[in-house]
Amino acid sequence: MAVWLVRAGAQGQYEQRFLQEKRIYLTWDDLDISLYSFEDRGELITHLGQLYGDEKPKRLINNASQIWPFAHAMKLGDRVILPSKTQPVIYVGTITSEYQHKSGAENPYFHWRSVEWETEGVPRSYFSQDLLYSFGAFLTICRITRNNAEARLNEMATSGWQPETQKQIVSSTAGNSNQTDASDESADSDLEELGHGQIIRMIEAKFKGHNLTRLVKAILEAQGYTCWQSPEGADGGVDILAGDGPMGFGQQRICIEVKSSSGQIDRPTVDKLMGAMTKFNATQGLFIAWGGFKNNVQKELASSFFRVRLWTQHDLLEQLFQHYEKLDDEIKAELPLKRVWTVATVD
Repeated sequence: MAVWLVRAGAQGQYEQRFLQEKRIYLTWDDLDISLYSFEDRGELITHLGQLYGDEKPKRLINNASQIWPFAHAMKLGDRVILPSKTQPVIYVGTITSEYQHKSGAENPYFHWRSVEWETEGVPRSYFSQDLLYSFGAFLTICRITRNNAEARLNEMATSGWQPETQKQIVSSTAGNSNQTDASDESADSDLEELGHGQIIRMIEAKFKGHNLTRLVKAILEAQGYTCWQSPEGADGGVDILAGDGPMGFGQQRICIEVKSSSGQIDRPTVDKLMGAMTKFNATQGLFIAWGGFKNNVQKELASSFFRVRLWTQHDLLEQLFQHYEKLDDEIKAELPLKRVWTVATVD
């Protein structure tokens, strides 16, 4: 059973379609020709050169190395790893069909394989860092072979996708002579994703539990809000109250609930915040879920767009980066960050 990393667009734009339709797709635009039409990878590269005439030869070879395995290397029963771009989870599935091609389908959904996904995404924090490094490969499709990933993922599946333990890592890698060999995912990693991973681990270490509420309050205050934070313990359905204007007496009156656990939040839990908004005479609500939300929550709450915002870990990090310089010195001392410039694209 091979393990394949598959991405659903640079910004996760295809993610919901992958999950809802229980399929993985090739997402290269205009590639409306069966991959079985090519006798070898060289013919595919030639076709890609005709289709994408402005691409450099190295980029064409790189694309072909990802496209070709979709039809010729993936097998029934292979495991698929889909790192979410919108939630702090890894979606895990099993390939259940052979390669399929439908000419004339909606662009770019010409090529697919059916996948049976696990019920919910697995929190990223459940995976050891070496596996997360492999999941950060700067490729749309690649096979994960390093660090005995296959055996270790099998162990996690057997345990019901509970966090990987040191004992599991040792037992899975013992006697494995190939664990340090060069692997398919040895291409450049997504440096932004790796950097975010380091920041996430620092936040989880230094702002556990109710301390995450303190970080959120600091970010809101950096935005110009006046805030009240509930003491640790029973909070009456709200962790922070925030208001704009002088002393917080402006038009915006916001109830904020902060959940620091790694589990995904369901709809009834969010509904409790909406009840607290009435109790505290708030005009808006903000629910921050470090572990993200279950798939149906964002869609079902679209009707409350002008009253409630849902922030995942990703959204909170964006606000942290945007307002970091305005945070108080105590918070910046606990969470020391610096901006790093690097090349935006890798050929």
